Amino acid sequence: MNNRKLFLLNLNYRIITAITFVPLVIVILFFLPLNWFGYVIIIICSIAFWEWSQFINLTTQITRIISAIFFGFCLLLLQLSFKNLNQLTKNPIIFYILLAGLIWWLFAIILVVTFPNSAKLWSKSVALKILFGILTILPFYCGILVIKTIDYYIDNFIGAWWVLYIMLIVWSVDTGSYFFGYLFGKHKLAVKISPSKTLEGAIGGILTTYFVAWIFNMCFPFLMISKNILFCSIIVVIISIFGDLTESMFKRQSGIKDSSNLIPGHGGILDRIDSLTAAIPVAGLSLLFF
Repeated sequence: MNNRKLFLLNLNYRIITAITFVPLVIVILFFLPLNWFGYVIIIICSIAFWEWSQFINLTTQITRIISAIFFGFCLLLLQLSFKNLNQLTKNPIIFYILLAGLIWWLFAIILVVTFPNSAKLWSKSVALKILFGILTILPFYCGILVIKTIDYYIDNFIGAWWVLYIMLIVWSVDTGSYFFGYLFGKHKLAVKISPSKTLEGAIGGILTTYFVAWIFNMCFPFLMISKNILFCSIIVVIISIFGDLTESMFKRQSGIKDSSNLIPGHGGILDRIDSLTAAIPVAGLSLLFF
């Protein structure tokens, strides 16, 4: 298959994904009660951990399912331990989990940049790969909950708009990188991890993000997206690029093409949220500060 046909095929997949999932995301974000929103995120995270278990070398399906159920049960206990979901922005446990997520993603950048040499440190360690999985998915869960509850006592929808904003800028960097990489890509970004990604594509994706953020601010000025937030948005999307590369690194080391086949033509849940697992905790911390 030549590059043009492959480009058009992937473009069709992206359009189908948008048509299918964007309305569902909006319904979940804006119309579910806060506790049920948390339950849905727990289900998504449990499936993501089930997919991550491949990297841990859990080969039998039953052990993978048990590990996912146990992880989801721990998230459920965490959610039930919160006395008031409306005030998660003041919860110190949330802050420390998000901080741990930020530290993990800074470390993950080092692992990606130094791959495959870095794989010698973790590829044979089950404990490290379990820890990496927890640090990838747990801060994502806490981050998306805390962003959803920002100014919840003022307006139930403000946090939902913030989550949607972060999703849009992450999706825009992915889409922009894809188009700019196809049109102008010459210099490989991480050839040993994902040969198709280019530096030109990444720069184009970041520029696309800035444009989308500006449009979003024009359409929804009540969010008051300041210069600080715009700057943090660029940091978030750069981190999200490494979130994608980090999952690709683990897949390449494990000899896996897709995290699963749950979404025909698109891979698994982890393939869809890999960039968000990095972006959400960083965005959560940024919003808490600014």
